Amino acid sequence: MDKLFKGRKIIIATKHQKEKVIAPILEKILGVKCKAAENFDTDSLGTFTGEIDRLDNPFTTAKKKCLLAMELNNCDMAIASEGSFGPHPTLGFIYVDDEILLFIDKKNNLEISIREISIETNFNAQEVTTEEQLIGFATSVKFPSHALILRKSIKDNSDIVKGITDWELLKKHFNELKHKYGAVYIETDMRAMYNPTRMKVIQVASNRLAEKINTNCPYCNVPGFGITAAKPGLPCGQCGFPTKSTLAYEYKCNSCNFSEEKKFPHDKQEDPMYCDICNP
Repeated sequence: MDKLFKGRKIIIATKHQKEKVIAPILEKILGVKCKAAENFDTDSLGTFTGEIDRLDNPFTTAKKKCLLAMELNNCDMAIASEGSFGPHPTLGFIYVDDEILLFIDKKNNLEISIREISIETNFNAQEVTTEEQLIGFATSVKFPSHALILRKSIKDNSDIVKGITDWELLKKHFNELKHKYGAVYIETDMRAMYNPTRMKVIQVASNRLAEKINTNCPYCNVPGFGITAAKPGLPCGQCGFPTKSTLAYEYKCNSCNFSEEKKFPHDKQEDPMYCDICNP
């Protein structure tokens, strides 16, 4: 445990209860005292449903969350996460949860981040016109343990209901919206407190970030030595051709720029199904 952090207060910049999974990890690994941000509406920087557009990229948005939370809570250390959902960056045909977690320590001039891309997500949306379609979609995305959102259409937020976790309420709001508009747009609610699957991804990312914060550079001893890039080229187990899968990771220090490369430890060869030659 790095003595730079032990006993200090850290603000978790969230209004969606992410502190439930982030705080226990940081307190155990770093010895900090966590507190959720007060009087700070993180939705002001963007909402998933588009009432407020996210104007910046995920990293910049996470940084703004940290800086604003520190200012509002008179604290010099903060952590924030920012999630994005969409097609897998390489596979394309499946959805992913892409989480950025950022830690800032103004006292020691540290800024440490990680990115967690997970295929574990229920992210989905669909236009429905019948109760049968409604029930089918809801069941497929783990409702009612995972909340749903109903609205007029994909681009119209004038009539929207969020955080639905009850079958009777789901059907009630569906019928009301269908009566008005003829069809209803249904989507998964991706806010962390309404989405246990996303919360688990944030928990995994928090573990990775805490371990990175707790890892010092072997050259200058500054915290935050960790993976900054993945090098593709893991050979196909059938033809030996380099695939897009990870061959090695690059570890780098943000302070002195010392870097080293380590081979990806899990597999020496890739399954031919991921090879552009064997499975074009």
